[in-house]
Amino acid sequence: MAKGYWIATYRSVSDPDALARYAGPATQIINAHGGRILARGIPARAYEAGESQRCVVIEFDSVGAAISAYESAAYQEVRSILNGAVEREIRIVEGV
Repeated sequence: MAKGYWIATYRSVSDPDALARYAGPATQIINAHGGRILARGIPARAYEAGESQRCVVIEFDSVGAAISAYESAAYQEVRSILNGAVEREIRIVEGV
């Protein structure tokens, strides 16, 4: 079974304190769903249309596990901390 990857790119962070409050509980929920944070932070380089904004890559055992983590009630509750504090995009993709 192919692994699933949750890729988050942040377009803007207007409230860094909210992001800090979100990070701990979100990481616990992601870990509970089998997620492993592979990379996070500001890119070392951004090419083509890339922006030098925060990004996060999380590996799961499957796409289903990644979707389950994101759609879980616990994660959605914690995610609400970011409302109005960050603008981001999340994609879940299947590994090769």
